[in-house]
Amino acid sequence: MTPDRSHPPTVSRPAMPTRPSVPDRKVALAFMAHPDDAEISCGGTLIRLQESGWEVHIVSVTAGDCGSMNDGPDETARIRFAEGTNAAELIGATFHTLNEPDGRLVYDRQSLQKSIDIFRRIAPTLVITMPMSDYHADHEITGQLGRAASFVYAAPNASSEPVIEGSQVPYLYYTDGHDGQDRMGHAITPTTFVDISEQLETKTRMLACHKSQLEWLRSHNGIDEYLTAMREHSQARGTDIGTRAAEAFVQHRGHGHPGDDVLSALFPIQHSSHSTNSALQATHS
Repeated sequence: MTPDRSHPPTVSRPAMPTRPSVPDRKVALAFMAHPDDAEISCGGTLIRLQESGWEVHIVSVTAGDCGSMNDGPDETARIRFAEGTNAAELIGATFHTLNEPDGRLVYDRQSLQKSIDIFRRIAPTLVITMPMSDYHADHEITGQLGRAASFVYAAPNASSEPVIEGSQVPYLYYTDGHDGQDRMGHAITPTTFVDISEQLETKTRMLACHKSQLEWLRSHNGIDEYLTAMREHSQARGTDIGTRAAEAFVQHRGHGHPGDDVLSALFPIQHSSHSTNSALQATHS
């Protein structure tokens, strides 16, 4: 009898293991390019995580040593480390730097190993890093390093640092681009919003710790009102979801990373109207 090949046999595959929506180990890492990037792009979310009982770490991959029109690189790096530390301490977080050169960051074995090693010491289960398409190459390379380190840091042979119990491939999110745009000026479509209406004032105080950047950004980037620009973008993202202020993210849902949206599970948005709810659903579709 000739077998019927019109319907191939069904192959039974074991189900992939699932994780709880919120991990038991609550350690969040903001893996950023410069000492003030976390405050600008995800400071409100870090505040909410800390308020929810998460341990929060901020890593600046570079020392920020190009961020001055007057001081030399060593003095600038010293000032910016102090500013980053002060801002982190304001919310009970810990600040670290990998001391890579500002404006000249490269993706190589050294920068990747330093990234993996700091991941190994922190063992985050939630990582927020920078978009891999943004106006600043340091931001893009930091996003690449953050993605690579997230995936491999828990592998025993990836680092000489000891493996902390609970180490795993973490939830991974990319921050909003500058003005919500990628490197070519195209609008970013977020997967996730976090309402930071109640955290905006503390986020502003965190960014205000970076006093050295006021003159630098005015002279080099043409940004005259450092704090105002951050607040206006936060408020614009809030308008997207019907709140006073928000931060936007794109979740990495590639193979190996958890695909459920832990930030949305932790911080569900309280929609103010039916139209707002419909707009958000359209954004996520």
